[in-house]
Amino acid sequence: MPELSAFPITKRWPAQHPDRLQLYSLPTPNGVKVSIMLEEIGLPYEVHLVDFNKDDQKTPEFLSLNPNGKIPAILDPNGPGGKPLPLFESGAILQYLAEKTGRLMPADPARRWQTIQWLHFQMGGIGPMFGQLGFFNKFAGKDIPDKRPLERYVNEAKRLLGVIEHRLDGRQWIMDDEYTIADISMLGWVRNLIGFYEARELVDFDHLTHVPAWLARGLARPAVERGLNIPKRP
Repeated sequence: MPELSAFPITKRWPAQHPDRLQLYSLPTPNGVKVSIMLEEIGLPYEVHLVDFNKDDQKTPEFLSLNPNGKIPAILDPNGPGGKPLPLFESGAILQYLAEKTGRLMPADPARRWQTIQWLHFQMGGIGPMFGQLGFFNKFAGKDIPDKRPLERYVNEAKRLLGVIEHRLDGRQWIMDDEYTIADISMLGWVRNLIGFYEARELVDFDHLTHVPAWLARGLARPAVERGLNIPKRP
C-alpha cells in the first residue's frame, strides 16, 4: 500500500483509501476542472473538502502541499516511478492526468500542443479576467463608485468570449470533434460567468451563437454534471 503518512496534509485530511489519488478541493471554477476530469476518466480518487470558511487553505498542512494556498491540489500515491506525487495548479493537474491515463488529450503531437495552448489561454486569460469581473460585479468591488474597473473586465470578458466564439465556428469542441482538457478547463468558468457572477447580460452572452451551444453540450455530459458538485459544499 502506498505510504502517504510522510505528507503533512494527511494529518489534517486522513486518507481513508491511501491507494487512491487524493483530491483537495472546493467546487469553484478552478476546483471543478479536476473533479470533472477525474469523473470523465474514471480514475479512483478520494476527495477532501478544503473549507474556505474555516481558512483551511491557510493551514500549515495545506500549505505543505500548495504553498500558494489555492485549490485544487492532488496527492497521487501512484505517481511517476510508482512514487507519490504532490501537485498543484489546476492546469498542470489536468495535463498530468491526461498524460497519466492517455485520455482527453490528442495523441498527435501537433494537436497535443494546440490543446495545451488553449489550456494556457484559459489559465492566463479566462480565469483571471472572469474572476475579476465577478469581484467587481457581485462581490466587494461592486460598491466601488468608480466603475472603470468593472467596465475594463466586462470588455475583456466579452473579448475572450469572442475568441472562443470564433474558435468554435464549425467545431463541436475546442479541438474540433475531440473533447479534451481544453474544454474541461473552460466549462466551469463560462458557466460561473453567466450564472454565479450574474454577468450574462453584461457580456451579451445571448448574442453569441457557438459558445452557448458548446456550454450546453458540455453541461449535458454526466461526468461534468457530477464533477460540478464535487466535493459537496459544507
